[in-house]
Amino acid sequence: MAITLTAVTSKKGSILLALVLLKLAISAGLFFAFGSKAMAFSEPEFQSAFQQFAAAPGAEEKAAEAFTALLKKEPAHPVLMAYAGAATTKLAGTTMFPWKKMSYAEDGMAMLDKALQLAQAADPKLLHKGTPFLLEVKFVAANTFLAVPGFMNRAERGNKLLNEVLTDAQFEKTASGFRGAVWMRAAGLAMQQKRNADARRFLESVIHSEAPQSAAAKAMLKEVA
Repeated sequence: MAITLTAVTSKKGSILLALVLLKLAISAGLFFAFGSKAMAFSEPEFQSAFQQFAAAPGAEEKAAEAFTALLKKEPAHPVLMAYAGAATTKLAGTTMFPWKKMSYAEDGMAMLDKALQLAQAADPKLLHKGTPFLLEVKFVAANTFLAVPGFMNRAERGNKLLNEVLTDAQFEKTASGFRGAVWMRAAGLAMQQKRNADARRFLESVIHSEAPQSAAAKAMLKEVA
């Protein structure tokens, strides 16, 4: 799952968020599994919102609207809160007005902070396609925090959250698509930080596990010196 963000600094020192792109590398369709717990929203509703979220630039507003609508049905749901927060952050790239850019980014990250709190308190038996809520929420939050510019002071926490997902005892039990997405993001970050040995290790994990991202991992491995 890769996220890119470009920050532009004016002569007056105001920093604009020019673009926030969040693309999840989980290729399979996502759905919620709550056991016997009834949901106020349907699986098709979530999948439709997620498709907008993962789509190319141009679908940011639809994704934010869709996840916000779902969140209204389940206001205390940590995974919905996380995606709604990430989708709101994406809106920073849809406006030219600096105050709106900052508002979207700050509102989105506040929702992610809340999602992390909710996930910590959630029943660990509740899963999102075989993945504990807490791991999914941490991953979505890590991607967003690693994307925003340095002055927002989120990179350190993003690094920490991503590492917590990688080292969690439940990580190896999650679906290959989720593990592949996490490894790909970790590899991208390692390359950015010039940690090529770590990047190779993460990419090889994707390939050896035959995750859905294997082809992308092989192509990316060629770029590692």
